[in-house]
Amino acid sequence: MDKKRILVITGSPRKNGNSDLLAEAFIEGALQAGHIVDRFDSGRKKVKGCIACDKCFTRGTACAVKDDFDEVAPLIAQADTLVFSSPLYYFSFPAQIKSAIDRLYSFISSPEPLKIKETVLLACGGTSDLTDFEGMTKVYEKTASYLTSEDRGQLLVPEVYDKGEINVKGQDYLKSAKELGLAM
Repeated sequence: MDKKRILVITGSPRKNGNSDLLAEAFIEGALQAGHIVDRFDSGRKKVKGCIACDKCFTRGTACAVKDDFDEVAPLIAQADTLVFSSPLYYFSFPAQIKSAIDRLYSFISSPEPLKIKETVLLACGGTSDLTDFEGMTKVYEKTASYLTSEDRGQLLVPEVYDKGEINVKGQDYLKSAKELGLAM
């Protein structure tokens, strides 16, 4: 198995919440498999939305807007695999991670093509209806297609809201996330 550079972008503003636990389980598996893993907690960073200025890569960085996206842009450029781990907010991604996803646009102008060949979605929400995740999964699938990457898996976890609740709900979702990381 080839060693991969994996970037996990988390979306929760709530530290140690359920989607953070999913990310940690996935990372544990990926590290055990021998991969290099970077993590960017967009939910706890200052990342503004894309402003369509089309000045990407003209000022020495991926994006002309100066904020914490400057921290993750080099990691995106190095990544073979991109993982999104996020809670479900009103049928899609929270604004904090959606801003980072929108800023992937800057890489259209990159002097070097992105190396990302595969993507993964880890998501959880308080809803019991898995169809409530459809807005998020559609955005994820379109993003994966835009990046011309292979979808390596979508782990959707319903009925978790309170911190740590993912540890006590029926199926062992954390084990599944770790196994997904190991399978990379």
